[in-house]
Parts: sequence; structure tokens; C-alpha cells
Amino acid sequence: MSAPTRPAEEQAIRRDLAAAYRLMARDGMDDGISTHISARLPGERFLLNAFGLRFEEVTADSLVTVDAEGEVLDDPTGLGINPAGFTIHSAIHAARPDVGCVLHAHTVAGVAVSCLEEGLLPLNQWAMQFHQRIGYHDYEGIALDLDERRRLVAHLGSHNAMIMRQHGLLTCGNSVGDAFLRMRDLERSCQTQLAAQATGQPLRHASLELCDHVANQYDKWNDSDYGLELAWRAELRRLGIEAPAQPHRAQEATGSTVA
Repeated sequence: MSAPTRPAEEQAIRRDLAAAYRLMARDGMDDGISTHISARLPGERFLLNAFGLRFEEVTADSLVTVDAEGEVLDDPTGLGINPAGFTIHSAIHAARPDVGCVLHAHTVAGVAVSCLEEGLLPLNQWAMQFHQRIGYHDYEGIALDLDERRRLVAHLGSHNAMIMRQHGLLTCGNSVGDAFLRMRDLERSCQTQLAAQATGQPLRHASLELCDHVANQYDKWNDSDYGLELAWRAELRRLGIEAPAQPHRAQEATGSTVA
């Protein structure tokens, strides 16, 4: 049976979203059939994984289309969606029109840091990008209560990253690649913090001025599009996907790389 014909924009979003699922699995950031990544489609719709597939099984054509009210519009597998996934993702897509993708994960390091009262510390370059740019949401149980959506949105605010206490991590982005790369940096930030704390040695804390400086550098990198495009296309190549180059703004003469 041939795949349905879809607009080129939707096909690209589906390709990227399915790739993000498989990359999460490849990098050990999945959790069986739990957690979820969503991508916005035109017309107040978004895509989610079919509930019951492992992340490495997700394909562009198996993704489920739902509307803002949770009505399933297209479900190729017949498996439906994770209700908790709808609660979390519908809240953010409705409140944040700037967000094209939402990624929620239960990584071991992320959950561990979510259990620490102090949360994420700006101990290294990865973590400094989240300085004053990350929200915290207290645990309320499995996210099945639709009333929790307003608190999720309030705690995320205008940030693109959030630590869900005793639960896991969440990142947003204007594209799938943006959200995935931010999640990987957040997870690495958590892993590095735990590794440093495990030594029992004194931790070297960065000054507020340095944290501000590095966070602003990351902001410029993310706003450039250029670096994100190159980084995401490199990730797609890990899966054997050659994505066409997209038009981008020229790099600033001062440079916009994060190395």
C-alpha cells in the first residue's frame, strides 16, 4: 500500500519528527513506549507517536494526527495516543504559537536532577545556556488531569526548557531539530552535573556574569538558523537521511559557532 500524498511541508515535518524519535532511541534517551515528541502542523493540528510503538519503530507514516481538543484525525496504526502525551503537548502548543516541536523525556540523568532540590546547576558550557532560561514544574502524578495544563504552561513561561520535578525533562523549539538538540544538551548537562557531584570534590561555580554571557551566546547561535540547520542535517545523516539544504541567514562576521 502506497503512502498517502501529503504537502511537502508536512512531509518534511514528519521526516524530522520520525528521525527525532529514532535518534532519541539511538542515544538512549527513550523509555520503552513512554514519553513523546510532538510537532505542529498547519490548521491547529499536531503529530504524536502511536501509543505502543518503541521510539525506534516510529516512522513518518505511523505518526498520529490530533487536533487541539484531542480528537484523533488520522491514526495509521489504530493504536491511538498516550493520554498523558496529549495533556502535556496540547497545553504547550495551544499557549505557545512560537513552538513547532515539544519533546518530553524520562532520561535517568534528567530524572535524577529533577529529584535534586537545587535542580540544574550552571557548572559547564552545556548547562550555562539554560541560565535563567529554564522552568520548573512540580510533580502532580501521571499527567492525565487536563487541569494540569495551565500550570505546565505557567511554569514553562517563555522558556524553551523545563525540568519536571521527580518526572523528567521537557524542551521546545521552533523546529524538531531545535527541540532535539536542546534536549540533548540538557541531558548532557544533567549527566555532567551528576558526574561532577559524584566525585565528592568541591564544585567550581561560574559567575553570574559568565553565565549571562554564555547564555546570550547560545541565544545568538539558536537565532542564527545557520548553525541549527547544519547540526540537524548532521544528525539526520546518522540515520542515513540526506536532507536538502535550506536557505539561511549568513553568519555574522563576528562568528556564531558554539565550540
